[in-house]
Amino acid sequence: MPDLKIRFAVKQDIPLILSFIKELAEYEKLTHEVSATEALLEKSLFGGKAYAEVLLAYYENEAVGFALFFHNYSTFLAKPGIYLEDLYVKPEVRGKGFGKELLSYLARLTIERNCGRLEWWVLDWNKPAIEFYKKLGAKPMSEWTVFRLTGDNLKNIAKV
Repeated sequence: MPDLKIRFAVKQDIPLILSFIKELAEYEKLTHEVSATEALLEKSLFGGKAYAEVLLAYYENEAVGFALFFHNYSTFLAKPGIYLEDLYVKPEVRGKGFGKELLSYLARLTIERNCGRLEWWVLDWNKPAIEFYKKLGAKPMSEWTVFRLTGDNLKNIAKV
């Protein structure tokens, strides 16, 4: 896809990254959960220890999507993996293959970094995304249940 350019985000891209995060949250009906700010993104993405990386997709010099990811680890494979936290393509340009290109780029990166797998979660109501991922050959991990600790529950278990 010659008109699509994918590159790693730099610090100057923080306002764009935050705008994509907010658009994604709106699409997923989760705007009430967004507490990200430019300052928090700068610290966590470009501070002393970068906790995640961001790919930006541009079509005809306009930002059309992003992928935010980080490394995880598989004890069974004894290898790192890549976990895709968010993949987002602007609604007005969906269906042009940009999401597939972002995933393809991330898959190549997974192989280049000698990672054992590329994985992500998808909301169970997001049928278009689920069908898209299945067409690519991704398999749902239906035998696993996601658990999460946050807020007071996290503090209670941490005893703080």
